[in-house]
Amino acid sequence: MTLDPVHFDGIARLAGRIDHGVDERDHRAFAETVWERFLDPLSHDGRVVLEPVETVSRHRVDLESIALCEPPFPTCHGLDAGTINPTTFKNGLVIDIAQAAMSATPSDLDVHRGRTVVATAHSNDETMTVHDQWDRFDEGYSRSRVVKVPPLPRFAEGVVHALALYLAESEHALAHAEDVRDLLVLDGPLYPRGLLRWADQHPDLENFLLEDPRPTTVLENYVRLVETFVEREVPLVGFVKNPATRVLCRTLKAKREAGIETPWGDDSAFFTRILECGEYVDDVEGTRWERETDALTYTGWFRSRGGVDRPLSVDGDALGVERRLPLEAYEVTFFVLYDPRDDLCYRIEAPYAFTREEETREALTRQLLQEVAVAHGPPTIVAKADELARISAAEKASLRRTLEERFDTTERRTYDDHRWGEEGF
Repeated sequence: MTLDPVHFDGIARLAGRIDHGVDERDHRAFAETVWERFLDPLSHDGRVVLEPVETVSRHRVDLESIALCEPPFPTCHGLDAGTINPTTFKNGLVIDIAQAAMSATPSDLDVHRGRTVVATAHSNDETMTVHDQWDRFDEGYSRSRVVKVPPLPRFAEGVVHALALYLAESEHALAHAEDVRDLLVLDGPLYPRGLLRWADQHPDLENFLLEDPRPTTVLENYVRLVETFVEREVPLVGFVKNPATRVLCRTLKAKREAGIETPWGDDSAFFTRILECGEYVDDVEGTRWERETDALTYTGWFRSRGGVDRPLSVDGDALGVERRLPLEAYEVTFFVLYDPRDDLCYRIEAPYAFTREEETREALTRQLLQEVAVAHGPPTIVAKADELARISAAEKASLRRTLEERFDTTERRTYDDHRWGEEGF
């Protein structure tokens, strides 16, 4: 049933009862103040959590010009993993299944064919067992494994999802590292952010992270991946399509005694303010902001040591994982790219082992700018990996029915499953 116009207007009028704070111009001016005064470096409790690799800088490049330039890396590989999403059955089993795939430009059908499939299973029944060994299928192009997650009082669905996703992705990346000749682009962050967030924001899961070998094994895969690519002198980056970090905003909020009140919900909102170009123009109702859309804007590179990036920093413990290179080599560095055509920010991450060199930094920056300009969004190599790894809604439903038959049980359903399922969502 749709809203009557009178009801729509009544709801819309509620906005007039909300004072949203300072003027938009003041928000932009305050963002400029933060940019100029607090990021070289940004510290919290005596620790540097954010600092520029070289200098605090921002840049713009004409969309048409960068789209037509020659990419610095002649070949490129992308990697992504997709899951069926955590599924809870009436017998108490909680299962997620992930498959990882790698894309290549120019296309390589053998690389595209390979898959790494991981199923994670959780049950409060201690008698549940799994065959936790790697198996080959599809004439040896692909392999699969089942991993048992120990009984957990809470967060079972989140744990099985994160472990399946990151284990499949990291194992596939390691297995196919030799196929990458010039550049690897991960669809997502450089390290398993969802897993590392447990230690940063969920104290209930800290014991699981520290005592159970499975999360440590996953993180170790990513550490070894960085070491492998550093040894081969082949860069790798993570392309984060929906950056949700709050290190900058959380740190600034902790400085309230200095008179700082941050209006941004996350760091992306701040970087959007800093990178969006335009001007205020006269309109029939006063003035409005008019955004320029003919250029990409982006920041210089930053070293990040706060929040979920702290474990891999020079003073982090990496959850106990041995690091064989100088500790600074693993640190997360990033730059933020803003595409005014869609009013979106992207975060590109890379290990400091690569971005410490100006030539490599510039090549990576130019490559990602060119890709986004041409694709009008995430790089084509990322989209190809996403397409290869994605499990469609119909395939998810079919897999769940197969699991129901194998376990002689049914999926535990809620009213929302019934409601949205019937409406086709």
